Amino acid sequence: MTALSAMSPSPDQAGGLSDAELVGQSRTHPERFAVLFERHSKPIHHYVARRLGTQAADDIVGETFLIAFGRRATYDVDQSRALPWLYSIATTLIARHHRDETRYLRALQRTGVDPLPEPLADQVATRVAAQAQERRIAGALAGLSQGDRDVLLLVAWGDLTYEETAVALSVPIGTVRSRLHRARRSVRAALGGDHPVDTSPED
Repeated sequence: MTALSAMSPSPDQAGGLSDAELVGQSRTHPERFAVLFERHSKPIHHYVARRLGTQAADDIVGETFLIAFGRRATYDVDQSRALPWLYSIATTLIARHHRDETRYLRALQRTGVDPLPEPLADQVATRVAAQAQERRIAGALAGLSQGDRDVLLLVAWGDLTYEETAVALSVPIGTVRSRLHRARRSVRAALGGDHPVDTSPED
C-alpha cells in the first residue's frame, strides 16, 4: 500500500469531493485514489484488526485498496460513499481467514487477553461495563456463522446502514435483517439476556 499512500494530490483536489467523484476522477488521474485511501484506510484497518488482529489487518488493508484501485473502472458512481464497496472487498478477504478469526475469538474467550488497545466490548457492545463480558462476547461471535458474523460486525463495527450492508455483501436487505436478528439473539443470550449490540435505530 506504500505506492498508493505516497500519492499526494493537491489540497483542492481532496477537499469537498465525494468518494464517487474521487473514484471517477482516478480513472484518468490515478493519483486521486490516494485521497480515498487517506479517507477510509483507518476505519477499514480497525474493522479488520478487530476481527483478525493487527498484523493480518496491515496486509488485508493494503490488499483491499490495491484490489479497489484495480477495480475502480467498474465502481458504480451513483454510490456516493465508497465504504460499502471497500468493506465488501475487505470482508471477502477476511473470509479466507475464517479459521484464523475463529481461533482468535476462541483465544480471547479463554484468556480474556485482547492484544488490541481498545476492549472488544467497547466496539461490539453498547459500552458494556464489565470486562468479563468481553470473553462471553468473543465466544458468541466465534459461534456465529460467517454470514451472520459479517452482517453483525459490518453494522456494529463498520457503522454501515442496513442498505449499505446489503450492498457490501451483495444480499437482499431482508437477508441482512434476518441475519442480524439471529446474530444479536445469539450474542444477547451469551450475555444472559442483555442487549450488547447497538446496531442503529432501524430495528
